[in-house]
Amino acid sequence: QLQLVESGGGLVQPGGSLRLSCETAIFTMKYANIGWFRQAPGKEREAISCITRNAGSTDYADSVKDRFTIAGDNAKNAVYLQMNSLKPEDTAVYYCAVRWDGAACSMSASDYNAWGRGTQVTVST
Repeated sequence: QLQLVESGGGLVQPGGSLRLSCETAIFTMKYANIGWFRQAPGKEREAISCITRNAGSTDYADSVKDRFTIAGDNAKNAVYLQMNSLKPEDTAVYYCAVRWDGAACSMSASDYNAWGRGTQVTVST
């Protein structure tokens, strides 16, 4: 069974930083398109960032541009989401997902084939 595992979430004060990890033991992540999404209570799932195979390209939602950075670590078979200058409105459950088809970076949840279970990020004083 395909398994993606997110980690790195937690409680952080506004202005702080967290680094989320997305890992799997099932496939080689550098050959897959990976996306990060988040869902806050009472809100729809929101695309945050994506990275294509071999880190060919990346994309970010306007709400996180210049604050979040997506990157792959081939040695650890992981994709990270570095989150800086966190705001209370970044509070959500964060999910990573894999997309097997296509070469473009997709910010559409429907394009993704499998998902992790999420990690909670809470930004609060």
